[in-house]
Amino acid sequence: MAPLDPVSPLPAVAAAGLAFATAALWARVAGAPAVAGRHASIDGLRGYLALGVFLHHASIWYFYSHTGRWQLPPSQLYTHLGHGSVALFFMITGFLFFAKLLDARRRPMDWLHLYTSRVLRIVPLYLVVMLLLFATVAVLSGGELHEPPRTVAKQLLRWLGFTMYGNPPINGVEATKIIVAGVTWSLPYEWFFYGALPLFALVLGLRPRWPWLLLGLASTAALLDWHALAPHLWAFAGGMAAAVISRWTGAHRLARTPLASGLVVACVAAAVALFPLATDAGALVLYALAFVLVACGNPLFGLLHHPVSRLLGESAYSIYLLHGLLLFGLMHFGLRADAAGGALAAATHWAWVLVLTPVVVLVSQLSYRAIEAPAMRAVPRVTAALRRRLQRSSGQLAA
Repeated sequence: MAPLDPVSPLPAVAAAGLAFATAALWARVAGAPAVAGRHASIDGLRGYLALGVFLHHASIWYFYSHTGRWQLPPSQLYTHLGHGSVALFFMITGFLFFAKLLDARRRPMDWLHLYTSRVLRIVPLYLVVMLLLFATVAVLSGGELHEPPRTVAKQLLRWLGFTMYGNPPINGVEATKIIVAGVTWSLPYEWFFYGALPLFALVLGLRPRWPWLLLGLASTAALLDWHALAPHLWAFAGGMAAAVISRWTGAHRLARTPLASGLVVACVAAAVALFPLATDAGALVLYALAFVLVACGNPLFGLLHHPVSRLLGESAYSIYLLHGLLLFGLMHFGLRADAAGGALAAATHWAWVLVLTPVVVLVSQLSYRAIEAPAMRAVPRVTAALRRRLQRSSGQLAA
């Protein structure tokens, strides 16, 4: 029997099927969320994007264990599974929040609620992941300081700041970024986009109050001073364009046809086959075309509207942030299959990735229920408390 090609698509297909089966079994125990709402297709898409990033990094791990270099895999498929998925995540963000601004032309935007929801959506799980990262670094450091405390404190703060200004090795542990598979790089783009929303609102003829406009100006100035890459910004623009197109009734009728599902598949397949990187202009256009159809309700032959897809989608953020830690735990601590240990044959490597796949799904579901969902349920209560405090403060200033 010929050895398995390290970049064969078969492990990716098997992992996706295993993830779906695991989520289906979990749904029988815990129940699946109802498929409803304006954006059911997007809700069903998220989980598959997060799984794509997991498989992207699983492929990178194979070559890292053989070469000692953490870099893109020599495969357009596995490269696009990561970067293409993130581009679509950016489009989802651009779509959802620009759509809120378009809706705000008919009813007022509650900016305090919006930003409270963003903080509680992103920060709690991120802090948990940072604690796990710091604990892993402490284990790898043997529980000793190898750099001055002040230096280590600065390194920790950079990570706690969503790596906006770097993700340095902590305490001399060069593998710090690899512990979380480097996934934090995308979060600053999300924060900058959220911060710029008041300026987008101004362009649409809305009139946010001056504190929100100041936030928009500060975010935009910080973005211009940052090392943002234009293709990632264009991905957000693709989502914003989809928000405009989704207002057209005809677009929804077209998007819900089987022909449109075939077009979604064709666009994604062409992006992977024709362009080495998802950040290539042609690839972004193809991804945007596919996303417009999904944003307009295309169910991808019914898959995106399946309750199990929705179940995977609700834990997408947990899958995205936690899979790197789980991969590192398996490959470094469990198998010693990294640059410092022994590399595995391709078939063995992917067999272990398949073993890990149900663990990623289940741990992410538990994370969603224990961390993400409670934080999101707290949004109205926290928003109300903040509003009362702000009203008291403004009253004291007026007095």
